[in-house]
Amino acid sequence: MRFPLGALSCVTGVSGSGKSSLVLETLAPAVAERLGRGTERAALPFDALELPEGRLREVLEVDQSPLGRTSRGNPATYVGLWDEVRRRFAAEPLARERGYGPGFFSLNVPGGRCEACKGEGAETVEMQFLADVTFSCPECGGRRFAGPVLDVRHRGRNVAELLETTVDEAWAWAEGDGRLRAPLQVLREVGLGYLRLGQPLSTLSGGEAQRLKLAEALGRAGEQTLLLLDEPTAGLHPGEVPPLLQVLRGLTEQGATVLVVEHEPQVAAAADWVVDLGPGAGPEGGQLVAMGPPQQVARCAASPMAPF
Repeated sequence: MRFPLGALSCVTGVSGSGKSSLVLETLAPAVAERLGRGTERAALPFDALELPEGRLREVLEVDQSPLGRTSRGNPATYVGLWDEVRRRFAAEPLARERGYGPGFFSLNVPGGRCEACKGEGAETVEMQFLADVTFSCPECGGRRFAGPVLDVRHRGRNVAELLETTVDEAWAWAEGDGRLRAPLQVLREVGLGYLRLGQPLSTLSGGEAQRLKLAEALGRAGEQTLLLLDEPTAGLHPGEVPPLLQVLRGLTEQGATVLVVEHEPQVAAAADWVVDLGPGAGPEGGQLVAMGPPQQVARCAASPMAPF
């Protein structure tokens, strides 16, 4: 089977037809190994891989694994935005005068964070026979930072105030600063403009977590990237699918290759190329049923997915 480079391809088929086995367990590690990238798993057995020289340089995956939900993790840290934020605050005259480096504006190391709650903004009391009780940290009042570090302001806000702003508000706040705006723009494009920058990852829904993982990968993807997505529409409302497709299409226009495992008909219909596996599941799956543009695959009588 073939997948065109620089295009949006969709692998379809009933559940259990071998889509993830093909894309995530065979193609992903095989291409990564060919490109000399480290991979934690070996590819499933395959006959051959033909990859034009110089057309790809990296492989990125977004699968269905749970989001790493650390106690201090939030959207700003997950997409790498907070690294840029820390550098901006450390460059302020007051921060330089007091000797505050970027680490003073981190939630993960001692310095400017509240040491009473270790930067979590809350404390949890374990109850012996009841559910644990969580309340705002009495030392910092839930701000996660304490003391003189909050005196430092960048564009009129301190770090605690910035963590409370939404992605959309932060995007407006960062006007003119492309390095700050780039990750914020990706978050907005996947429909997460309403999230607070400091919202704990543990409070995100399944759909929000999936879109956050997608945003992080989109922020790294570019020309000569193979981006593999396992059901990126999981948890999305049908009305949220078109903006996602627009983002994926923008990547292919920049030279990236996007390969999606998907059940959502909107995605398959909008793809440049469809590979349909089946015709059934388990022992009845794993075969190439149809391949080509969506209009061609839709006319395949042997495909259970064709009518959709």
